[in-house]
Order: sequence, then structure tokens, then C-alpha cells
Amino acid sequence: MTHAADDIIGLYRRHADAWVNLRGTALVEKAWLEKFCALMAPAAQVLDLGCGFGAPLGAFLLDQGHAVTGVDSSPELIKIAQDCLPAGAWIVGDMRTLNLRQRFGGVLAWDSSFHLTQADQRDLFAILARHSAPGAPLMFTAGPKDGEAMGTFEGEPLFHASLAPSEYRSLLDKYGFDVVDHVIEDPDCGFRTIWLAQKRLT
Repeated sequence: MTHAADDIIGLYRRHADAWVNLRGTALVEKAWLEKFCALMAPAAQVLDLGCGFGAPLGAFLLDQGHAVTGVDSSPELIKIAQDCLPAGAWIVGDMRTLNLRQRFGGVLAWDSSFHLTQADQRDLFAILARHSAPGAPLMFTAGPKDGEAMGTFEGEPLFHASLAPSEYRSLLDKYGFDVVDHVIEDPDCGFRTIWLAQKRLT
């Protein structure tokens, strides 16, 4: 599956318009976003990793008065975000090597980090911690158990991977996050497996 993992960026670049149409703007994530926002100060700076075209998550956060910096590896999706949501700051970048030299009041990696290999996911936690201010919530989606899985998108292989829940807990603790909530395959959120954590104050 290594080739499919390496091709994730190209896949979303080639099929950016198809992804926008498929994803749409329906917000089944609203309840989780409200939990995320409840842990932030008003008008917080939020980092959205793998933001896609900015909607609907980034749009919701902007509507709540937060400042959103979205990062995605697809220039095509970032261009759509810039055109449709000019209030946000939209950046072409790779979450695996990101260093914005800024700490954010909240960090989101929704339906994005699970496209990374297991090794890259482990390394990502140092990057997440580096960009999180004390007290900042971190929310991300993962698989329900350790392993790799292959889907398809526009007839091409779509790579997913997950660590075991125990390893996610260990990594969160190592990098200074406490788990606030965790649901495996939430039926009210498209059967996503969701982690919500918060950076320790010290």
C-alpha cells in the first residue's frame, strides 16, 4: 500500500472538483465542533490541517468568530477555499513537515491525518504539539484499530491507516495532551472514530 500512501496528494489534486462535490457542505460534525469550540477562548486562532476547500468545518469556525488558518497539500483545493472563504488564511503545505512558528488556540485534523502512514502519524504528534498553545484543544479522526485500509476515490486507490487506540493515547500523553473525549465509529457522525484532547497548561 506504500504507493497509494505516496499518491494521496496527487489523488486530491487530480480530483479536487470531484471531492468538493462529494464532500458537500452538510455538517454532520456540528456536535463535535461545538465540543471543540467549548474548549477554546472566544476569537481563538485555529489551525485546520488537511482543510480541503475550507467547508464545512472551516466555514463553521469562521461563523463562530474564530480565525482559521487552513493547510492543505492540494493547491487546487486551497484556491477554492481562498475564493469561497476569504476571511480565512489558506496555505498550501504538507502537515508532515509543517512549521508555522506559531501556536494556535485549537488544532484540527479532521478526515486528513488518517491518510498518512503509521510512521508519519507517529511523527505528526510532535508537529501537533509544536503548534498547540497551552490549553488548546486538538481534534482528529482515526481508524477504530491498528492497521491499514484501502478505499477508492474516482476509481483510484485511497489509502487510510490507523494506530491502535492505546498508541494514540500514549502519544497524546507523551506530547502533553489529555484525552477529553473519544468515540469509536460514532453513529451520529458518519461512523467516524474521533479523538478530542487538550494541551496541558504546563
